[in-house]
Amino acid sequence: MLDLKICPACGDRAQRPAVEEERLVCAACGHRAAFHRLPLFALTGPSGGGKSTVGPELARRLSGEVVVLEQDVLWTGGLRDDVDGHPRFRSTWLRMAAMIHQSGRPVVLCGTVVPPEFEPLPERVFFADIHYLALVAEPEVLTRRLRARPAWRGWDEPRIAEMLEFTEWLRREAAGMSPPVELFDTTEASLTESVDHVERWVRRGLAAHRASEAVRVGAD
Repeated sequence: MLDLKICPACGDRAQRPAVEEERLVCAACGHRAAFHRLPLFALTGPSGGGKSTVGPELARRLSGEVVVLEQDVLWTGGLRDDVDGHPRFRSTWLRMAAMIHQSGRPVVLCGTVVPPEFEPLPERVFFADIHYLALVAEPEVLTRRLRARPAWRGWDEPRIAEMLEFTEWLRREAAGMSPPVELFDTTEASLTESVDHVERWVRRGLAAHRASEAVRVGAD
């Protein structure tokens, strides 16, 4: 099964998947299934920080190595739950990313998210690590960028003010989150500089995962 919540042996669907010794363990029949447990890269930050600008170029640079996806394409219909943190939406993305990982390529997910919205979810066990990098900018720059967006995106002044408040909170709390959120300020950075930084962040995470896997395999 590509959907890691469904046991390939008995077909039971786990509400809280369990992983033991890098194997998915079915609570119903005890089947232990090998799977690709890869790192997930959450390219986050406020709207206007640069995620949508960086994403396409990052996808071109890392073509064949990772899959770069835009989170907002699933912000629709029944997934737009009103619960704090939007757990239905977040869980769906974690399940989707985990399925893509079974093809052997890690996912870079571009969209606003913070660790407290991913880390407590049952689907978190599908990933070796989740790395968080937030693209931020100074308030006047974010405001200018958001005001320049087309009308259909709905960036009125109250919504812009909310985003500025979120950005201030993120800058203040990022280092203390679990895991910490790395920040990169795009206020004066060129597109090339921004993509360079994100690419290095992804490659650093991939290298750390490969080193960890080598140690684990050696210990086995």
